[in-house]
Amino acid sequence: MPDTNDAIPPNLASLHAGEEFLRDKAIGLIAGDEPLKLHLALTEAAMDLADVQRQFETADEDLKVIQLLGMRTFNAFGASVKLALSGYSQNSALILRDVLETVFLIDYFAGDRTLIARWRFADKKARLRDFGPVKVREALDARDGFTDKKRFAMYEMFSELAGHPTMKSAFMMRPQRDGDAVIGPFVETTTLEAVVSEMGRLAIQVGEQLNLFFPADWPQGLPSRLAFAKLKQRWIATFYPSPSPVTPKSDKPDGA
Repeated sequence: MPDTNDAIPPNLASLHAGEEFLRDKAIGLIAGDEPLKLHLALTEAAMDLADVQRQFETADEDLKVIQLLGMRTFNAFGASVKLALSGYSQNSALILRDVLETVFLIDYFAGDRTLIARWRFADKKARLRDFGPVKVREALDARDGFTDKKRFAMYEMFSELAGHPTMKSAFMMRPQRDGDAVIGPFVETTTLEAVVSEMGRLAIQVGEQLNLFFPADWPQGLPSRLAFAKLKQRWIATFYPSPSPVTPKSDKPDGA
């Protein structure tokens, strides 16, 4: 029987030691992988944007909402990184679903800033009706002219693999795809890559949306905004490179 005099029960202390061991393993895997390092660097840059933005003093209640939502993404990214490195990829992805929902809401507000006040004063019924996750996704797709429902697909992926207890969610509890589910944390390359990659994609979106709400004449925000912009360009060039221009072939013989 555990000694109740222990502040932390021995098994929990042992679990934490295992998590720290796995963190070192995960950091070792990331250290040798440039794409993963770039995803995490961009995540840090998006978090820094949120941290800098919340320091802007304002009496604008609508802007305070954006600052609050940015702070929410900061905390979520921090928790998600910690869980991913400690071997809890599924739980890390669950938190990323919250980031996805939050950045969709910020994007919705960026397109029509009058919506912020409506959201602030909405009661529960009105909030669910006008600002529920489905409503926000559909409104964004209609605004942007998207018909492929990629926003829904992203939300569904996070829900199926991490957010809901489904048979598919068992995939993230298996160190090997065809193996058995395990209890407790583990670090495996494919799962770690998947979670950190999605984190980077979300960090791009969060940074882009928060950047829209920075006061243009606030010099204190410029270093963070520029740092994010540079990393964003590098990230896009790495994962979505522009096709190389095709050099027209001459119809003249070589040497002509």
